[in-house]
Amino acid sequence: MAYVDFSGDPVLAAYCGAGGPDAAAAEPAALSALEWSVVALAQRDRLSSLDQPGRLALALGKVFGTPRRSPHLADPRLEALRRMAVLSWHRGFAVPAHEVKAFFRAGFSGDQYELMLASIGAARSRMGASRLHKSPN
Repeated sequence: MAYVDFSGDPVLAAYCGAGGPDAAAAEPAALSALEWSVVALAQRDRLSSLDQPGRLALALGKVFGTPRRSPHLADPRLEALRRMAVLSWHRGFAVPAHEVKAFFRAGFSGDQYELMLASIGAARSRMGASRLHKSPN
């Protein structure tokens, strides 16, 4: 795995390059039960849930009366977590930099990001392994 130096980025530097005497005394990364449930539910969301509906989709919804349930969460912090989790479930580590920055701006730390990615990666590995060990009936 390659090392990327984020110390020059003003948004990411506070999270990725934070050294010093207080760094050792920092609490270990954790997510709340609500945050973990957002990560788990994001597994079922499609990448298209990250897009805003287009003008045509909105117009067709009004004409045919089929209101589309918005997958977006009302809380901006949880929505940033959902977006990052959806991307991570589908793409692993290959997420756009602007999404990572938005995740950090929402108040999450680099350690929380790594914790979420490790959890998703482990779940993806278990799902892949279970698919390999299923016998065709």
